[in-house]
Amino acid sequence: MTGQRSGGRRGRAAKRQSEAVKQFDKAWRQWVNPYPPIEQFSADQIEEIHLASLKVLRDTGIRVLSDPARAHYLNAGMTSGADNVIHFDPDLVMDLIGQAPSAVTLKSRASDRNVIIGGRNVGITTSAGSPNCSDLQGGRRPGTQADFDKFCKVAQSFDVIHLFGPVVEPQDVPINLRHLTMARSVMTLTEKIPFVYFRGQQAIADSYEILRIANGLTHDEFLNTPTCYSVANSNSPLQLDELMCRGIIDSARAGQMMVLTPFTLAGAMAPVTIAGALVMQNAEALAGLCLSQIVRPGAPVCYGSFTSNVDMKTGAPAFGTPEYVKAAFASGQLARRYNLPLRSSAPTASNAPDAQAAYESQMSLWGALMGGTNLLLHGAGWLEGGLTISAEKFIIDVEVLQMFAELFKPLEVSDATLGLEAIADVGHGGHFFGTQHTLERFETAFYSPLLSDWSNFENWSERGAVDTTTRANQIWHETLNAYQPPGFDPARLEEMDDFIARRTAEGGADISQ
Repeated sequence: MTGQRSGGRRGRAAKRQSEAVKQFDKAWRQWVNPYPPIEQFSADQIEEIHLASLKVLRDTGIRVLSDPARAHYLNAGMTSGADNVIHFDPDLVMDLIGQAPSAVTLKSRASDRNVIIGGRNVGITTSAGSPNCSDLQGGRRPGTQADFDKFCKVAQSFDVIHLFGPVVEPQDVPINLRHLTMARSVMTLTEKIPFVYFRGQQAIADSYEILRIANGLTHDEFLNTPTCYSVANSNSPLQLDELMCRGIIDSARAGQMMVLTPFTLAGAMAPVTIAGALVMQNAEALAGLCLSQIVRPGAPVCYGSFTSNVDMKTGAPAFGTPEYVKAAFASGQLARRYNLPLRSSAPTASNAPDAQAAYESQMSLWGALMGGTNLLLHGAGWLEGGLTISAEKFIIDVEVLQMFAELFKPLEVSDATLGLEAIADVGHGGHFFGTQHTLERFETAFYSPLLSDWSNFENWSERGAVDTTTRANQIWHETLNAYQPPGFDPARLEEMDDFIARRTAEGGADISQ
């Protein structure tokens, strides 16, 4: 591997600025959650939600705004109702869902950075899809390609990030060309598993071709090698639109992972009760997942959950709420009911990288990770309900994610770790600072923070009383300055750039179809 990486543990707080971008130990690893998932409902209650979802699919149905998708459903044995509504046979639904894989291995262009999604394995992504970005120097502003590239570089620098989400929309690039510039940046500036937008057949095909070239795969190899992930959002309530159906179909044919995620906000686009919102989430998810399996049995998919609630005073989305956490726990139960990987997220509604952002994101993380998620979207940088990605919030989130990574590391119980000799040596009323047992382990015994300042008030004051957000901003810029690009095969780069230049000259993609 080439290029310096940072992430994992860091030096002591007093040396934080000089140590912030240095690698410590083997920080990159596939997360494996050692804890049994928390369950919100009993098995009988989950079955009630499941059966209610099947009833919705059968009786109310899903409006499908895509002619090819409706044809796929009808050819598979579903029935058609008025106004483009498809009614689903419950037994056929379960047969189709049973064909989906329980785990997916996503291939990175770096051979030691593949990510398993499923079982107890966990992959972490950056935030995704914000129109705006912010930092202390520039404030909140529309995203540009330069901003997008900066987030690529910082994401590459932290091994706790496994997958890359489209952090901010480069609004200085025409939307018909945006997928080309974004894909090139992700593939050349990072080794993270990339995201592909469902923005029409041409844009999807272009993105897949860039990824195929960057990974050095033949066309046949690409069709059988998941190298990226995409999200299809149902239009709650109970609707699948043209672009999402097109993406589901195209990703299944290409053998690339699709995450079907209903955006079910209790009280707005879903029933006000969490149980009712979960019924609708589940019905919409099953409908989209079925389409994928009709197109290509065994196509890699992920059960997406994003159920939360709204502020009943304003109608604004709320995240990191107790209701969000309960829905995340229950969504894990539903995904396991169907033996599917689970997607959750770590969102906040806060408008600044402040205490609200921290505690709402932490609540969301606990709901997602302790609910058994396999794919954590929006893991770093999310603000304003997704309208902004923040440089400082990105670093704050990396700190929290590194702490979770450390939490997930197994603890060794052995003669060496039980410390009986050290206990005997110290005896009664002494201390363990100077024992051989401590001296052999003092540098690696505990998590050393990237961002937190553990010094006392006097030392903190003498150094300028720098708060967390300011320290995060400093680390952001230090990380950017220390960035080194990963290696990239020159022949692949030339082929990829030739393809991008040709597609740009041809006018890019028509994103309306």
